[in-house]
Amino acid sequence: MLAKTYGSAVYGVEASTITIEVNIGQGTKFFMVGLPDSAVKESEHRVESAIKNHGFKMPRQKVVVNLAPADIKKEGSAYDLPIALGILSASEQIRAEKLEKYVIMGELALDGGLRPIKGALPIAIEARKSGFESFILPKENASEAAIVDDLNVIGVENMEQAIQHLEGTEVLEPITYDTRDVFFYDQDSYASDFADVQGQENIKRAMEIAAAGGHNVIMIGPPGAGKTMLAKRLPSILPPLTLHEALETTKIHSVAGKLGANGKLIAQRPFRQPHHTISDAALVGGGGIPQPGEISLANNGVLFLDELPEFQRSVLEVMRQPLEERKVTISRARVSIDYPSNFMLIASMNPCPCGYYNHPEKECVCAPGVVQRYLNKISGPLLDRIDLHVEVTPVSFDQMTADRKAEPSNDIRARVVEARTIQEKRFEDHEEIFNNAMMNSNMVKDVCEINAAGKTLLKTAMERLGLSARAYDRILKVSRTIADLAGESSISIEHLAEAIQYRSLDREGWAG
Repeated sequence: MLAKTYGSAVYGVEASTITIEVNIGQGTKFFMVGLPDSAVKESEHRVESAIKNHGFKMPRQKVVVNLAPADIKKEGSAYDLPIALGILSASEQIRAEKLEKYVIMGELALDGGLRPIKGALPIAIEARKSGFESFILPKENASEAAIVDDLNVIGVENMEQAIQHLEGTEVLEPITYDTRDVFFYDQDSYASDFADVQGQENIKRAMEIAAAGGHNVIMIGPPGAGKTMLAKRLPSILPPLTLHEALETTKIHSVAGKLGANGKLIAQRPFRQPHHTISDAALVGGGGIPQPGEISLANNGVLFLDELPEFQRSVLEVMRQPLEERKVTISRARVSIDYPSNFMLIASMNPCPCGYYNHPEKECVCAPGVVQRYLNKISGPLLDRIDLHVEVTPVSFDQMTADRKAEPSNDIRARVVEARTIQEKRFEDHEEIFNNAMMNSNMVKDVCEINAAGKTLLKTAMERLGLSARAYDRILKVSRTIADLAGESSISIEHLAEAIQYRSLDREGWAG
């Protein structure tokens, strides 16, 4: 007898419906076809044990399981449950007339219990799009899948519960999830706040500009100056996630299995801080079974690289294309996968190996030329993609012990949101551009017009400070953001002057 169940395969952050066809006929062997990988092939033994431990019988006839479409590779262990239910239905051990209305996924333990799966959210989205009524999956993933409206999400703990629900002997209630209420409730609950940072007003100003325009930042300063503390508070002043951004970000974390047992819609912008020993595949994504990397997990949020020169040069160089394209493409022989990577890069570094070059009180003990070699670990093309270079100096004792309360993140965020609103109107006719940092060179000429006095100032700065040619567009973009924060339609000399000071590493002789 032939039976069909339905599952799903996740490629990138999208899912495709998979039909699991089970046919039982004359013979004695078990066959699985349809490009299954090793984990899928091994499901035969898990399925057989689960079936027997629930009091059913594994058919001793020829069992053929086909995963269609047959030209797409099937990976992972999440097909266990639909295969088991298909075998029981084909052997007429269960009555399941409504199987065609369900998408079913889950990894089986030998006793029939269910283990969580990856990618429950994109699978649920595809199930609703394909017209399925319900989605049966492990209970640990139910709240994650329930983010999707107009789909009955049934969380089960074991195969027996799934069978009872399908046969109607013990119908389980769908999991409900009020997406909007939970989303808006969690949006502003950041643990860190700029009010905790005493002093460093110039660095806070740079962070505000970066947040307002979506600019990348590198902070250069001695140990203990507060670089990491400032970076960790940046998400608290970024504009709140939209529902679309939150769904996109949650899908990526779902595919990577990062949402946990009670996964829910991500309401805050992600902050990722990989260690400097990370590999290039872990940073951009990849592997035998392609998975999103840190730059995709930071999508719509912040990627913080602490001690930038300590990262392997090859690791840093692979970020160049994603920083420009806002996505990363992972190609394999049979498939090419795109992962979104629209993130803000925040990097920090010491000015030299000992950490005290240009320190106001402590003396640098590095040998001549060492500082320049240390900075040369960061390539020019990568530095070219970082708009703001900020020098961080230590906070004095008086500033640390001052009674004056620092400005909270909510006040800074309000100004950032106003500036982003201006940019949204400016770029409303451009689908792929949302902020000033995303402008190309042609748009810079149109959007960042400066008067004769501004051109003179910029020319003088480039000549006297030895600024490189690549600094020109960056200065104009940052100037445009500063003008947006001030609510002004044109770029003034004051805006240009402030932007020029954020190009420290472009100055000739900065490192001696």
